[in-house]
Amino acid sequence: MSSVEFFVVGATHQNTPLEMRERLALGAEAQASFHAEMAALPGMRETALLATCNRVEFYGVAAEPGGAARLQSAFCSRQNFDEEAFGRIRLSLSGREALQHLLEVAAGLDSQMVGENEIFGQVKEAYAAAQERRTTGPVLNRIFQKAFQAAKHVRTNTGIAMGQVSVASVAVDLAVDVFGDLAQARVLLIGAGEIGEKTARAFQSRGAPSLAVSSRTLERASALASSLGAAAIPFEEAAGQLASFDIVVCATAAPQAVVPVAAAAAAIRKRPARPLLFVDMGMPRDVEPAVGRLQNVFLFNLDDLAAIAERNRGAREAEISRCRALLAERADSLWRQIESRLGSDAAAGAS
Repeated sequence: MSSVEFFVVGATHQNTPLEMRERLALGAEAQASFHAEMAALPGMRETALLATCNRVEFYGVAAEPGGAARLQSAFCSRQNFDEEAFGRIRLSLSGREALQHLLEVAAGLDSQMVGENEIFGQVKEAYAAAQERRTTGPVLNRIFQKAFQAAKHVRTNTGIAMGQVSVASVAVDLAVDVFGDLAQARVLLIGAGEIGEKTARAFQSRGAPSLAVSSRTLERASALASSLGAAAIPFEEAAGQLASFDIVVCATAAPQAVVPVAAAAAAIRKRPARPLLFVDMGMPRDVEPAVGRLQNVFLFNLDDLAAIAERNRGAREAEISRCRALLAERADSLWRQIESRLGSDAAAGAS
C-alpha cells in the first residue's frame, strides 16, 4: 500500500448548517495566509483550497498518513472552532472517493442548486490561486485539469444544465411572487461581485426599471453601475436609503452584516404600506437574521433560495444520475493513473 495519500477535508452545505458555515468561512486574506500554513504542515506535498458560499474544502497530497487530520486541526485552530464539533459535520474523503467528489463539484452536481455553472469558475480560480502560490504538483495538477475536462464533457453531453436554476433566477421569481409586476420595483444591489451582477441583470431582464449599486469600494460600484445603466450609492449611505427601494440584494464578502436590524426597521417605518424584500447572498450573511422578523419584511438567505430551487429538481433527476455515472467512469480511469503515480512517489521517498 502506498503511504502517499490524496485527500479532501472540509465542510459543505450537505452537512453543515448556515450558522456553522459562517464561522468556517475564509475571506481573501485568510485564504492567502492559510495557503501558506497548509503548505508548511509536516509531510504535506501539495495543497489547494476551495472556498465558496457553500463550501470550504482542502485538497491535499500528503507523504504520510494523517495529513488530512493535521490539516483539519490547523484549520479548526485558526477558526477557533471545536474540532470535535467539526468532526461531526466534516467532509473527509481520500483516494478515488476524493477524486470523484472533485469531479462532481466541478460539474455542479454537488451544488445546492444542481447544475449551476458558477462553481466551475470558482474551482478554476481556486486551482489558479494554488498554482500561483506554487502549492500544487504533478498529482493535483493532473487531477484538477482532468476535473475541468470531465465537467465540460458532462455539461456538453447531458441535459444537466437544461432549465438551469440559479440564485439569480430564484431571487427574481421570489420578487415576482411578492410584488407581482416588477415594472415599478426599485432594486438596490449591495456588492459589486459576479453573483450580484448576474442577479442585477436578471432583474433587469424581467422588467425592473430602476437599479442602484453600492459597494465597499465606490470605484467598483460606479463601474458596475455604469455597465448596468444604474446609479451608484456610496456604501456608507446605503443603509440609510433602504426605504427608497423595494428589493435589496446583498452579495458582499464583508466579515459582518452590512444591513443591521435597526436600519431595516427604520426603513419599513417610512414605507408601512409597501413590503420590503431582502435577498441575502452573502457568506457570512449580509443581513442580520432578526430583519426577517420585522412586519412586512421578507428575508431570504442562500439556504432559503436553495430549498426553493430543490422543489424543481425532480424533472432533472435522470440527468443527474447519468452525469454521476459518466463521472464515475472517468474517476475510475483517472484514479488508476494517479494511484500508480502515488505508488511511485512513495517508493522514491522510501529509497
